[in-house]
Amino acid sequence: MTCDTATPRHDIGLDDILAARVRLFGAGAPAQLRKTPLLKLDGASLGLACAEVWFKLEHLQLGGSFKARGMFNRLLSTQVPRAGVVIASGGNAGIACAAAARAVGAPCTVFVSSVSPMAKREKLAALGASVVVAGDHYPQALQACRERAAETGAMLVHAYDQVEVVAGAGTLALEIEEQAGLPDAVLVSVGGGGLIGGLAAGFASRTRVVALEPEACPTLYEARRQGHPVDVDVGGIAADSLGARRIGDIAWTVTQRHVDTALLVPDEAIREAQRWMWNELRLAVEPAAAVPLAALRCGACTPGPDARVCLIVCGANLDPASLN
Repeated sequence: MTCDTATPRHDIGLDDILAARVRLFGAGAPAQLRKTPLLKLDGASLGLACAEVWFKLEHLQLGGSFKARGMFNRLLSTQVPRAGVVIASGGNAGIACAAAARAVGAPCTVFVSSVSPMAKREKLAALGASVVVAGDHYPQALQACRERAAETGAMLVHAYDQVEVVAGAGTLALEIEEQAGLPDAVLVSVGGGGLIGGLAAGFASRTRVVALEPEACPTLYEARRQGHPVDVDVGGIAADSLGARRIGDIAWTVTQRHVDTALLVPDEAIREAQRWMWNELRLAVEPAAAVPLAALRCGACTPGPDARVCLIVCGANLDPASLN
């Protein structure tokens, strides 16, 4: 029996994030997790009209993305059954869940859609996870995952819409503030919303959090336009990691309270920013991680000449050959 039978919560607060920080970085916390570096650069040196750009290098986190925070928090917050854990993921959440499961000695099965890149599937297998391809889109993989959990009694881990998962991501907000203070704006890529939900709850309106999505994956943008979460068609360059078809309930609740801006960024700008980060900074990141810089470089987001802007560099699970 797991806690999945309880009525799900659709909100988180600072108390959840503080509890997550204790699990992840307090006494007896897993040694594998990292407090990732924060790189400060002069905006003008990057050709950008802002005072400073902070790159929060979460692509250096265990498993290659911020997802490790939420996955470890989920697995450490309750007893994992003998049947192990199951998750549906485009790749990064699955990789992080597999790493967390290996750390606690639990079996892990990851359900992916057919758009999941082979580089991510190979990483999953290397971590000891069983990989199941189920359908062409995330909702089909999630349905198959839920069916497996019901059949086996395995713990269902959601990629972005569970309290423990979102709260784990929220520890990034506390870490950024400890490293550098409060920026004037935080630019965040949005897929299902686990990252922005955690950051928005952690910063709690003490700084401006800007939601950024590829034009082809507008889950939060469309929800705001229509006044409630809706299913959207997804595709484009970042669909493997930002391709959730619907914003998560927790992210929707938190962002309604703490996020006033949701913007779209074209694929061409994302690809250009991804290549720029490699060519100029030697940061090899996946398209989702380049969305915040793309928003600055293409003018989708204009924080102002005196602004200190923090970009969340969220993941690095890519085929390096794709940067050429």
